[in-house]
Amino acid sequence: MPLCISYTNYQAEKPANELIPSADFLSDLHIVITRPVPVKDGRGRNPRPIAKIRRSAYDGRVIPNAHRMKFGAHVSAAGGLWNAPINAGAIGCEVLQMFSRPPQGGKPSPITEESAEQFKGEMKKNKIERAYIHTPYFINLASEKKSTVGGSIAVIREELERGTKLGCHAVMFHPGSAKDVGEEQGIKMVIDGLNRVMDGYEGSCQLLIEISAGAGMVMGDTFEEIAAFIDGAERGSEIGVCFDTQHAFASGYDLRTKEAVDATFKKFDKLIGLKKMVASHCNDSMVDFEAHKDRHEHLGKGKIGLKGFEAIVKHPKLKHLDLLLETPWDGGVEKDLAYLKTFRKV
Repeated sequence: MPLCISYTNYQAEKPANELIPSADFLSDLHIVITRPVPVKDGRGRNPRPIAKIRRSAYDGRVIPNAHRMKFGAHVSAAGGLWNAPINAGAIGCEVLQMFSRPPQGGKPSPITEESAEQFKGEMKKNKIERAYIHTPYFINLASEKKSTVGGSIAVIREELERGTKLGCHAVMFHPGSAKDVGEEQGIKMVIDGLNRVMDGYEGSCQLLIEISAGAGMVMGDTFEEIAAFIDGAERGSEIGVCFDTQHAFASGYDLRTKEAVDATFKKFDKLIGLKKMVASHCNDSMVDFEAHKDRHEHLGKGKIGLKGFEAIVKHPKLKHLDLLLETPWDGGVEKDLAYLKTFRKV
């Protein structure tokens, strides 16, 4: 059956092998491929959209709008949260991650209606599609100290509310360490913490559990534990996962080859479900497989290697992911982004 390419006031039938016009022809256009469908009166054709395509910003080829992996990095929001999208745009990010408050602790700057609009304006101006917030480092839902648990719950909830004001996509956090209470009690405490965080929450920003590097009694270093958190939480269906490549690798999930990547994500899908994976921190590892240490490295300079990251980018069931770099800020992040964009093009 012939297809129609429709845009503005132009419509022409083309066979399937002529659907992709030249790059110059497509510049700055959003094109809808449609299948002709007879209308009731029989006097014409009513094009029904079946897919969308757009010109790639990188090599002039056409790439589907839907299911296209996006790349970004953790960037600084110093001087005002609106600086995060400015900094992200400057290095070619499509999505971003930031702290909305001091990561080591302390009160955050208030988000006013004016500052929220300024943030959203810079997101649009710099063509950043989605923003993520990472909670501070001190979060621990499995601490023996009630003050630490209570403070952690309050901060996570606060970040969800702040993210909603800013129009952010999600907030990710580390569950914490159960070194003082043990694994079994730690799991129960994390589930209870999730219930308290989500109690009465009506915002648009999603909560994501980040897989941990597995040092000591850190919670959330296995797929089984993360599944237990989500399954046990009253609103677990609303909670997603942030997959950190370095943390997973250090915790015993191999990502060095295509075969290893396929096996790891097949296991994740079985235990948690790939639909739960919303974003991924894309970091190479300074430390060896199963080292149980949190040490990030630039892509291709660590123990995972470029083949693993290429396999992740090309994995057919991961196209929905946003990949966020947390590699060292020593001038190499732009190169890391370039690697990811190259893998996506091929």
